[in-house]
Amino acid sequence: MTSEERITTLEVKLSFTEDLIENLNQTIYKQQQQIEYLYREIKSLKEQMSASGSEGLGGGSDARDLRDEIPPHY
Repeated sequence: MTSEERITTLEVKLSFTEDLIENLNQTIYKQQQQIEYLYREIKSLKEQMSASGSEGLGGGSDARDLRDEIPPHY
């Protein structure tokens, strides 16, 4: 293999590598956007749970006992 062929081969590999890196960067960017969205959703759900838990269930700290509930057939 001549020097020129080797250089051409390296240039082709470099081109593919640059394309791969760009695709990976785009993938990472999209995943980071999804992570941030899911983080905001979880935070919002936690706030909703703490707000609804402190309103009606005896302060929200007591777990409901299934034995206290009436079965649906009664």
